[in-house]
Amino acid sequence: MTATQIHPSTVKEAIETRRSIRKFVQEPLDQNDLREILRLASLAPSANNVQTWRVAVIQNPDLQTKLQEASYNQGQVTSAPAVLVVYSDMEDALNTIEQTLPASMSEEERKTRAEGFRKNFAGMDTAQRGQWGLAQANIAFGFLMLAARSLDYDTVPMLGFQPEKVKELLGLPEHVQFAGLLPLGKRAEDGFPHHRHDVERVATFY
Repeated sequence: MTATQIHPSTVKEAIETRRSIRKFVQEPLDQNDLREILRLASLAPSANNVQTWRVAVIQNPDLQTKLQEASYNQGQVTSAPAVLVVYSDMEDALNTIEQTLPASMSEEERKTRAEGFRKNFAGMDTAQRGQWGLAQANIAFGFLMLAARSLDYDTVPMLGFQPEKVKELLGLPEHVQFAGLLPLGKRAEDGFPHHRHDVERVATFY
């Protein structure tokens, strides 16, 4: 099958032409494009600008094969030239919160803001903090898909994998929580047309 090439030039077109693609053109990613996709996604908003998301960029065929095994042997994991493993590390975010504070703040302001932020989460356990952090990472996950599409790349969001095996493969801490896996590349198929609820089905106007 020859995929239809559509080059989005607006956010609207990127949204409308995005498809979940499972077969990719067999060529390496342009590394400058890859870094630009990651840069654009890093502009996603997060509460208190805490930026809990982290991305493991997998472009190693052997590792992708192991990742595919941990993903119930779904073929898109090895078909794509890269797989982005998007996760939230709230504990790291708490430990490094000073790095996300504006440089315009004084040292005393930065210290006070950081202490106050950590205090807000002191009463939660690791899992509860992790859930809050994951909500922020999920925003960046959506930005990644649109950033990729805006540069004429395609993705497929995946939640069908074994988290503990992925953590083991990548040497990630036990506390991290996954937004998902995101195979990334140029489409070698058109994917399925959108079939979505009408606005009236999902939205209630007050």
